[in-house]
Amino acid sequence: MPDVTSAGSSAQQTIDALIGSDAQALSAQLALLRNRIFPPAAQKTLRRFSSGETASLVQISDSYLRQLALAGEGPVPEKTGGGRRSYTLEQIHELRSFLGTKKKPGPPGRKGGEHLQIIAVANFKGGSGKTTTTVHLTQYLAFRGFRVLALDLDPQASLSAMFGYQPELDIGENETLYAALRYDSQRRPLREVIRPSYIPGLDVVPANLELHEFEHDTPRLLAKAEGRKEALFFTRLSEALATVEAEYDVVVIDCPPQLGFLTLAALCAATGVLITVHPQMLDIASMCQFLLMTSDLLSVVREAGGSLEYDFLRYLVTRYEPQDGPQTQVVGFLRSLFGERVLTNPMVKSTAISDAGLTKQTLYEVGPQNFSRETYNRASEALDAVNGEVAQLMATAWGRTSR
Repeated sequence: MPDVTSAGSSAQQTIDALIGSDAQALSAQLALLRNRIFPPAAQKTLRRFSSGETASLVQISDSYLRQLALAGEGPVPEKTGGGRRSYTLEQIHELRSFLGTKKKPGPPGRKGGEHLQIIAVANFKGGSGKTTTTVHLTQYLAFRGFRVLALDLDPQASLSAMFGYQPELDIGENETLYAALRYDSQRRPLREVIRPSYIPGLDVVPANLELHEFEHDTPRLLAKAEGRKEALFFTRLSEALATVEAEYDVVVIDCPPQLGFLTLAALCAATGVLITVHPQMLDIASMCQFLLMTSDLLSVVREAGGSLEYDFLRYLVTRYEPQDGPQTQVVGFLRSLFGERVLTNPMVKSTAISDAGLTKQTLYEVGPQNFSRETYNRASEALDAVNGEVAQLMATAWGRTSR
């Protein structure tokens, strides 16, 4: 094993080499793991949905769905040996549109005059559940017929990994959001770095370490720009999203766990903000510093001409354990301070969600067949409650009294 304890520059080089070697070894093993989980092309696919799940997603009864199938109306489900019917997500979208022509609930996306929803999921501290929140929210909305764009702004690229992209292998140079934000001649239209996911109606802009370049480029430009328009870093993401606005109903942004220029750009582009918080006092103290810094920096942005008009700002309690007395006290403390700005429903801590993550999948992807009914229902009901509350905030922002 290399000696990493000796002094001098050679020791530093040895440490660098050791860390680099570890990174390469880990990357290779992650690639092998992905190939084992998703052979042979190492690409993720989406499971089929039972008739009960399908009926719930399109907001009809299972008996009515059965009547449609027997009458040969709508998409034709696949039948198993036991006579059970299942549908693909494409068929669910088709069914939703079909029902819309029969004056049943149709596609829920934006109507004329309703603005694009841009939701930034943010916090100062890693481990607060930002990526878990983002990936489940995007899938929840896509399953219900919204046209969704997921933006990974975190150079660590956890969201990208959940969508099947290994950042150091699958994402090349100038293929992240940095390509649409950069200040030089290599800037690309956002549309060119958007990738379709394996979930119909859900597209992704993946991330890798290249995003750090925006954090390095911006202060250099600010130092010498002297008020030129291109120095307005906080408008660049909004401008990029405006070029694809007509193609989506909602954009969900997974922000990095620090308050840098990327997070500020996301907060300035957002129409809604979710701040995730783990109900522990150390996390609350960290969030306090995040809020103080955010307030100071956004006030500077506002004075520089930034538009900061949010439809909503909400705090989402994550990894919540209802039987934990101290956590319950912290949640009560937050509700007493912030009132309705704390989402009514918390994201509960669940082994089902954690177990699904071991194979880079969400709870929605793995389905109920992989867990006990009680474990799955508890986790899925909590997820649906949180995501449904966010969907209702979107509907309210669009001026819809009910859904």
